[in-house]
Amino acid sequence: MATRILINGQKHTFNPQLTDAQALAVHDGVITAVGKNTEILNLADGNTTIEDLHGYAVLPPFCDAHIHLLEYGFSLLHVDTETPTRAKCLQRVAGRARQSQPGDWVLGHGWNHNIWPEGIGTRQMLDEISPANPVYLTHKSLHRPCPNSAALQLAGITSASTDPAGGQYCRGEDGQLTGILLESAMRVVEAAIPHPDASAREEALLQAQNTLLEFGITSVHDFDPWDCFSSLSALETKGLLKMRVVKGVPYPNLDEAIALGLRSGQGSSRLAIGWLKLFADGALGPQTAAMLAAYENSDSTGMLFLNSENIQEIGRKALSHGISLAVHAIGDRANREVINGYAQLTDSGLLQKSPLPLRIEHVQLIDPQDIQRLAALGIMASMQPIHAPSDRGTADRHWGTRCAHAYAWQSVRESGTRLIFGSDAPVESPNPYWGLYAALTRKLPNQPPSIENWHTEQCLSLPDALEAYIRLPHAISGNSAKLGILKAGHIADLSVFTRDPLRSSPQELVSLRPAAVMIDGSWLFNRIP
Repeated sequence: MATRILINGQKHTFNPQLTDAQALAVHDGVITAVGKNTEILNLADGNTTIEDLHGYAVLPPFCDAHIHLLEYGFSLLHVDTETPTRAKCLQRVAGRARQSQPGDWVLGHGWNHNIWPEGIGTRQMLDEISPANPVYLTHKSLHRPCPNSAALQLAGITSASTDPAGGQYCRGEDGQLTGILLESAMRVVEAAIPHPDASAREEALLQAQNTLLEFGITSVHDFDPWDCFSSLSALETKGLLKMRVVKGVPYPNLDEAIALGLRSGQGSSRLAIGWLKLFADGALGPQTAAMLAAYENSDSTGMLFLNSENIQEIGRKALSHGISLAVHAIGDRANREVINGYAQLTDSGLLQKSPLPLRIEHVQLIDPQDIQRLAALGIMASMQPIHAPSDRGTADRHWGTRCAHAYAWQSVRESGTRLIFGSDAPVESPNPYWGLYAALTRKLPNQPPSIENWHTEQCLSLPDALEAYIRLPHAISGNSAKLGILKAGHIADLSVFTRDPLRSSPQELVSLRPAAVMIDGSWLFNRIP
């Protein structure tokens, strides 16, 4: 029996047993058969809808394996401060401040002083353009925000304030606050910002969902704060959650998750529990990533938040209650500490209780001797291709020759480590076609072809990059295991492209978009000519 048959398509199944096919049949949201046109048409009866795909390419949809879904949704509503100059950033913030009522917060995201010719900004600059409104602008990395004086005052931060543990209130030579905050210091200001209510959170999530679905991203692994989970649950109850979300558990909510009996992999086909999210270090941009040796032209080795013993201690608690781990690690020291911690958990036998594979998020700089350990321990490397060309200038400046081992996708893959891709949105765009372009070229889409190559030995082939975006994120996600492959018995989620992604040049991939997206056997949208 088939309720829908799709014929005359170039179907890239991601199934090693049947890599290409012409047609597939769907019934009750599940693929019932995949094969040649004649084979599948024999399954039709009087109740079957037959649709001709005119030779277009069909693939399983993308999964963004590392995203901040709620923050991305809010970023679509806030001031976009990712500008080529500081002046342009200030101009945009000033415009939003003029449109706001006195006292209302002006929020923005995306500024990156590493590319600004004028250098980094200060709270005083924000004071000049927004004297009547508190301003809070998050850095592109999400690790280095800048508030104005009104925001600092509302947060109770003064020049006499003591730096919080794991953070810093940056000061100038005169001892006065510059407005720049590092790591945990940002939470002090964020606590003063009126918390979005349930309605605002749901609106932001729907904004994010609409954008992602247009890209053909139907599944995500989310690592936002826990209130995102309640909002996603509300949307699911209302029938408004169209995409599939594997929701990470923030470390501050571990005890709550344990008390509720939540376990990794548990949940519905729309909303499931993922990994406990931990932070071993900061980020490259603010030089808070933890390093084995100091940054170039610096005495700093960054900030290490968790060592191997901390990870082992937290892991024992989480894994004994069926909650797997995903640890943020950017610098080579942070990655080594996480690997050491996972090794200790392996030796203790606790990994046998891990319902989902252990992960390291980002793996941006890793010592070559540690790469082989990823595969030996079965650790998933969750990486974001767009970070490499986006961070290139900053990485060269602060890591120097160590960049030969940065964003090392090919070395990681060749070690036998399973590699999954995401965007880290809103740090970067969630556009997976930009991510593919980065994975194939280590360049940004808007860069001229003449730009010098950058460690291209780490580039991936298109099939390998697609594997990291499509099949493998689902393969490790518990309830999502029947996704990512076009195969009988698997869920009927798919995308249709008028131009075949696997036969496209890197430049052609940049502008690629699906003409149709199906979820659970029904078209979410269908614009096939």
